[in-house]
Amino acid sequence: MLPLKRILCPTDFSEPSYAALNAAIEFAQYFRAELNWLHVVAPVPIIATPAEAAGVGGPAVPSSDLGGEMLRGAQTMIAETARDRIPSAVDLHLLVRRGDPAHEILAAAADLEADAIIIATHGRTGWRRLLFGSVAETVFRGAACPVLTIRAPRDAAADGDEPDRLSERA
Repeated sequence: MLPLKRILCPTDFSEPSYAALNAAIEFAQYFRAELNWLHVVAPVPIIATPAEAAGVGGPAVPSSDLGGEMLRGAQTMIAETARDRIPSAVDLHLLVRRGDPAHEILAAAADLEADAIIIATHGRTGWRRLLFGSVAETVFRGAACPVLTIRAPRDAAADGDEPDRLSERA
């Protein structure tokens, strides 16, 4: 594992993910490692109208190229944010993928042969965790390499939720 050569750091552009990015930058600088900063664009759900669900009318489709627009927007956002947040001396590679976030993070780690994944956990508990799931936990459980989870600061936890205990197991 040590020294680290390739670090994968996923982002959803939230404050907790920027805390994970700061940790990833420190590791990348210390080990002179490649930092792969990844954003995953989740699939666009297609919701049929009642008429379409009943078989009346054509299939439900998103606007002409909504998925492509979201992908291009994410590429622009990650590039602009990287310019503002990541020192130019860091060996940086920007990645944008489309799909299920946890699955794509694990696939990117495998493709890159990442030595470590540094990921934020949003600290959801209770019904919010049940409803939204935990990408960090899925990555933690499925990764072939070490995973460092960075806990969301208390003020960044969603709607007063207490941070979860996942990062204590890492």
